[in-house]
Amino acid sequence: MRARLMTGRLYYGWAIVLTLSITQLTSWGVLYYGFGVIMPVMERELGWSRIVLTGGFSLALLISGIAAVPVGHWLDRHGTRVLMTVGSIAATLLLLAWSQVTTILGFYLVWAGIGLAFAAVLYEPAFAAVATWFQHGRGRAVAVLTFFGGLASLVFIPLTERLITGFGWRTALIQLAVVVGVVTILPHAIVLRRRPADLGLQPDGVPHHSSAHGAPIDSSLTPAQAMRAAPFWWLAAAFSLTTLVMITLNVHLVVYLIEQGYSSAFAASAAGLHGLMSVSGRLTLAPLGRRFTLTHLMIALFLMQAIALLVLLVVPSQLGVFGYVVLFGLGSGASTPVRAALVAEHYGTAAYGRINGALTMLGTWARVAAPVGAGALSVVIGYRSLLWGLAVAAALAAGCVWRAVPSHKAEAPTPAR
Repeated sequence: MRARLMTGRLYYGWAIVLTLSITQLTSWGVLYYGFGVIMPVMERELGWSRIVLTGGFSLALLISGIAAVPVGHWLDRHGTRVLMTVGSIAATLLLLAWSQVTTILGFYLVWAGIGLAFAAVLYEPAFAAVATWFQHGRGRAVAVLTFFGGLASLVFIPLTERLITGFGWRTALIQLAVVVGVVTILPHAIVLRRRPADLGLQPDGVPHHSSAHGAPIDSSLTPAQAMRAAPFWWLAAAFSLTTLVMITLNVHLVVYLIEQGYSSAFAASAAGLHGLMSVSGRLTLAPLGRRFTLTHLMIALFLMQAIALLVLLVVPSQLGVFGYVVLFGLGSGASTPVRAALVAEHYGTAAYGRINGALTMLGTWARVAAPVGAGALSVVIGYRSLLWGLAVAAALAAGCVWRAVPSHKAEAPTPAR
């Protein structure tokens, strides 16, 4: 079995995956999903507007996107261990600082720092670790990692709500800071390692001396080579479009459903089911990358999202809403691990951090613009017209991935030097 060492012990890469799975669940749950639970309470207690509060969150997304490129450089040179350990320490301290804010300036400074923590501890560095430690088993490892990440909202949204109800939002943040510190700092510092070669291995646990006997050799493009070719820009366009679609729907789905006459309880249930289907997609659809090409699977997932939006628009009933939730949840959930594996497959692992960081940075506009821009458009053209536009955007994303295939296949990767 490729995942095991010659001695029969489990490949160390799986220890890294398990560790990152637990720390991703915690980091996403507290840093990302906790904001939506705490924001309404801060709004009531401090009297700050929702625009002011969401502005802090948008600032964090902007900074994390800008930081993606230098973070990618660090990952390629030094690996994840120091970066994710320092990021976890910073996240813990910033949560404590958030619990003490009394001014808007202080709030924005804290969230600027959390934006850097996003870049240091969320999916991008974790994906870089998986890409380095796995080749044949990469799809399975990413699926495990993102499955736990997908559970973050299901675990931490209700937990955060209970802590706020019982202790108030400031004490809740202190408690959550303790959780982040305990669960993430030492595991990142102790378990993470830079690369398999440090243990005398190649990716998937193949002993280093067996490379001449059929072990896969990683052919990688440098960032400059990747960015000189059209496929990189087609993929950047595809990922940006789907980021725009997914974040817009995450923020505005409940409001849209209420506007269409559904109860707030039904709208909340639909949003909760979306998270469950996202996790299901990572379990059921992402592994299909072993049966089909990752490119074709990604195209299918993006088209699934477009079809889901059409179902929501043309089937005006609860059945249509649930049809949308199932299709879109499955498609968007599976697309996260498939994207990570697709980038590694296209460009190799030598410069994975920098290339993936560049793709992330190019999609920053979508992450920042989606919450506010979609809200403004919904006022001008209405939510239904906005959703039609999002369906088109998802279909265009599928087309961009398809367009990236021919020219990339025509150009064999040149090994990085």
